[in-house]
Amino acid sequence: MEKIQYKGEEIQYSITRKNIKNVYISIKNGTVIITVPKYIAQEEIDKLLMKKANWILKKLKEQKLKNEKPDLYTKEKFIEIVEKTTKELICETGIKPNKIRIREIKHAWGSCSSNKNITINLKLMAYSKEAIRYVILHELCHIKYMNHSKSFWKLVENYMPSYKEVKKELK
Repeated sequence: MEKIQYKGEEIQYSITRKNIKNVYISIKNGTVIITVPKYIAQEEIDKLLMKKANWILKKLKEQKLKNEKPDLYTKEKFIEIVEKTTKELICETGIKPNKIRIREIKHAWGSCSSNKNITINLKLMAYSKEAIRYVILHELCHIKYMNHSKSFWKLVENYMPSYKEVKKELK
């Protein structure tokens, strides 16, 4: 694990060297990972990290806050909310998934497979019923549009005109 100092804060990071052309910085579970071409010198990596330090610190803080957010519901209550909300939204939209699962997902609030199976992130237990409703609606709309096209967002907005405001809660 390497480290740099930026404005009095220490940023720890790990380096992965690969046969690639570009540099990538990612933050996973509070760890900064920089993936670089094999030929890049350590000085170049340090310069790049200093240039991106504000962004890195912001993302680390966001992840820490997300992980510290307390649950608003028990798991049983959350499952009940998801089931009830899903039934309501299926009636409203006429869009029906094959299956709905609830489990912990690392990098998304929900997902929709090409088989029309929806997965809802268990971490949503820390968010409002409206945020849960938005995620379920979002994934249902993916059954009709497997992308984030204008048509997709129009469909979301049709059933939740305030979706942009609700979406902010999840950031």
